[in-house]
Amino acid sequence: MSGTIEVVGFMDLTRIFRDRGWASPHLVELDGAISGADLLRLLEVSDAEVESLMVNHRAIGVAAATIHPGDRVALVPPGVPGPHRFCLGIYQRRD
Repeated sequence: MSGTIEVVGFMDLTRIFRDRGWASPHLVELDGAISGADLLRLLEVSDAEVESLMVNHRAIGVAAATIHPGDRVALVPPGVPGPHRFCLGIYQRRD
């Protein structure tokens, strides 16, 4: 099943979106489900720049994520302060 996903970047990652002239959210067309790592490759965003993904408002490690058409995805960079990490549900860098 193909469709569109919405992608936003938090904190320092908003710079990438601005520099590339992408709207926020940036719409990405998918032919089907892809992994979190494949999404980063598709977006040409370095794995080192993303600590976690928020997929449909749930924190998940890049390696554990599967993105489906219709999903809403946020890229979360390293360096989110402790209390915010807890509120977002980010407990470790990789799941």
